[in-house]
Amino acid sequence: MADLPISRALISVSDKTGLVDFARFLAGASVEILSTGGTAKAMAAAGIAVVEVADHTGSPEILDGRVKTLHPKIHGGILGRRDLDSHLAQMKQHGIAPIDLVVVNLYPFEAAVASGAGYEDCVENIDIGGPALIRAAAKNHDHVTVVTDPSQYAAVQSEMAAAAGATGQALRRRLAEEAYAHTALYDAAIARWFADRRDEPFPDRLAVGGRLKQRLRYGENPHQHAALYVGGPARPGVASAEQVQGKELSYNNLNDTDAAFELVAEFADPACAIIKHANPCGVAAGGDLSGAYARALACDPVSAFGGIIALNRTLDGATAEQIAKLFAEVIIAPDADAEARAFLAKKKNLRVLLTGTMPDPAARGMLVKSIAGGFLLQSRDGGRIAEPDLKLATKRAPSADETRDLLFAFTVCKHVKSNAIVYARDLATVGIGAGQMSRVDSSRIAAQKARDAAQAAGLRQPATVGSVVASDAFFPFADGLMAAVEAGATAVIQPGGSIRDEEVIAAADAAGVAMVFTGMRHFRH
Repeated sequence: MADLPISRALISVSDKTGLVDFARFLAGASVEILSTGGTAKAMAAAGIAVVEVADHTGSPEILDGRVKTLHPKIHGGILGRRDLDSHLAQMKQHGIAPIDLVVVNLYPFEAAVASGAGYEDCVENIDIGGPALIRAAAKNHDHVTVVTDPSQYAAVQSEMAAAAGATGQALRRRLAEEAYAHTALYDAAIARWFADRRDEPFPDRLAVGGRLKQRLRYGENPHQHAALYVGGPARPGVASAEQVQGKELSYNNLNDTDAAFELVAEFADPACAIIKHANPCGVAAGGDLSGAYARALACDPVSAFGGIIALNRTLDGATAEQIAKLFAEVIIAPDADAEARAFLAKKKNLRVLLTGTMPDPAARGMLVKSIAGGFLLQSRDGGRIAEPDLKLATKRAPSADETRDLLFAFTVCKHVKSNAIVYARDLATVGIGAGQMSRVDSSRIAAQKARDAAQAAGLRQPATVGSVVASDAFFPFADGLMAAVEAGATAVIQPGGSIRDEEVIAAADAAGVAMVFTGMRHFRH
């Protein structure tokens, strides 16, 4: 289709960003503007001539405004094909004037839900006429231009200015595509809200939507394409954070930073997590932020090089000064003070993300993973273990300090890829084994890393001596437990539930170590 001039526009928007300037441009291009309600008032107040939809159709708004644009003179004007004589004849017969431009965005349903509005108010914020107008205009995109977001005004205005008030087919098709995505995302939010209201996490039809935030340079590898989309219930984290400095985030940066921030959110005390390839290489909590960072780094300073650093407190100058000595890819924290920002600004490539607040680790939420031909959907792992939940399995009970460290280690274990083994001492990890095919290998690798760290630091013995150890799932054999005992662990926390539990308990008793069962597994694949 050739460029099509715009003579008449229908404008009805909730988001009035840029409205007056765009409407003034249209009026200057001799476009007749139809409108309703607050949109019409905003343009009229700016001195822009507007025809009320009710005057155009000859029908008043009824049912408290629920019915105003649902009229043949509106939808006929949008859907009529200009290339069919039969359509043109019917439009003339019924006094239907063509509408060439539809500018509509929808009632703020998600904002109403986020504000805590009641059921009736949320229902009233479900737009009916808007989606109908958008879909009609998008369907007839060969003849109608549809605009659903203020960010699109500039493209339409530029094309009209260059083509004597007309738009081209390529632009109209792109805007039609974006229009259908706009209504699909809107409907997905409504469907999700209804499912949540009836406490149905797995509806018969799953509607998942997102909006492009950033095209990424590449995916996990340079030959893969990637992008970041945002959508679903709001949650503080990497997708919503403000990047205050540094290079563009990569796919791997985003994935690793998300893992780091979710881990550090588990702790009420000041805490630091250092992540590499989505696995923690050091975590510590308690004391001040500077001390937590130093103890997290001591766990595996070699792996920490080029890692992601997550903090659950405002980043202060003293901590930032320490971090600046290490090559790190990303720092994420709820905030950073002026002194910290000044230190980090010297490392221009370092990405610094500030979230404003921390996510709730116990909040409900769903995780979606794609597989060939479908999706896997599961609830977020919000499982948490407290001291009363522990079941003593051995003759010796853990001491108060051991119990504190066992709970810390098991919390970290939840964020380590299976099979996961975590050694901890004084609320800091001292050895981590991740992602191995056998649990005994994870135990040995974690112990070896602790020995390497001790040697590099000039210590006489590794920090696993006198530590506790956590396993994300039960020990199927006693060998994994004994590897931890050989590394110096004095207490063990694990889910229990193996057919060989008695064998493992007997080995623990023989070694004089304490062991508690949680009854909760934390696989992470």
